[in-house]
Amino acid sequence: MWIDPKTSTGLLMLSRTCEKHLINASRLERLMDIVGFIEGYGPVQQALIAGLFTWFMTAAGAALVIFFKELDRKVLDAMLGFAAGVMIAASFWSLLSPSLEMSEGKDLPVWFPALVGFLLGGVCMRLIDMFLPHLHPGAPPEEAEGVDNNWRRSMLLVSAITLHNIPEGLAVGVAFGAAASGFEGATVGAAIALAVGIGIQNFPEGAAVSLPLRREGLSRRDSFLWGQLSATVEPVAAVLGAALVIVATPILPYALAFAAGAMIFVVVEELVPEAHRGGNGDIATMGVMLGFAVMMVLDVAFG
Repeated sequence: MWIDPKTSTGLLMLSRTCEKHLINASRLERLMDIVGFIEGYGPVQQALIAGLFTWFMTAAGAALVIFFKELDRKVLDAMLGFAAGVMIAASFWSLLSPSLEMSEGKDLPVWFPALVGFLLGGVCMRLIDMFLPHLHPGAPPEEAEGVDNNWRRSMLLVSAITLHNIPEGLAVGVAFGAAASGFEGATVGAAIALAVGIGIQNFPEGAAVSLPLRREGLSRRDSFLWGQLSATVEPVAAVLGAALVIVATPILPYALAFAAGAMIFVVVEELVPEAHRGGNGDIATMGVMLGFAVMMVLDVAFG
């Protein structure tokens, strides 16, 4: 039987198009399965699961020390820039925007809860930064910040990344608490997007602790353990954040903005300077742009 070549080509193109649509539909179905699985739990349990995921991603980044003793500085700066971009996007799309939406129709101006919460978050992180002893990755020992102490360099490095992770865990927990409170614009899908985005940017943070420790002579095992230890605070902060907004629902817009302010403080005070320390500002900036774009897409896709 003879078939017109043009018809054959058309059928082939149609077949490929259908195949692509089927693949996309399968991916969407798997995405919905994840959301459905998480929705089967209460908000505190959801926050705990999400917090454990973000911890796991930090541990995965710290595990790079098993295979590498050091990472190219350009790669590390790009990863830190990416982490900063994710946190900036998450602060608006997942935290500040819902905070503004929830404040509509109230006695106070719409912007008031977001403004107060945002500034309080930054002030709180500043106080922690002033008193918590810590040392940024790549910085010499004399640049250690916080109160005077006799901590070892390894503990100071872990403390610095722990400072990053407190607002991240809090943000995840508050997002799941907001979804459980029934506010329009706050969904489990959006909370999952936030957790995924923070988990992705936690990967380089784990490596930023474990690899410098390995270069300083620690064993692979000890470097990995210290690296993952920096994120153990995230599940705790996530559970506390979710429980707080469930118990005190009226403070939810303030809590969302508080988490956003804390995250922006960490970006400007910690991540951006660290990403530029190696002299690769352009690479770090492109990492920020990519991280912002990825988090924005995640929020829209899941939300």
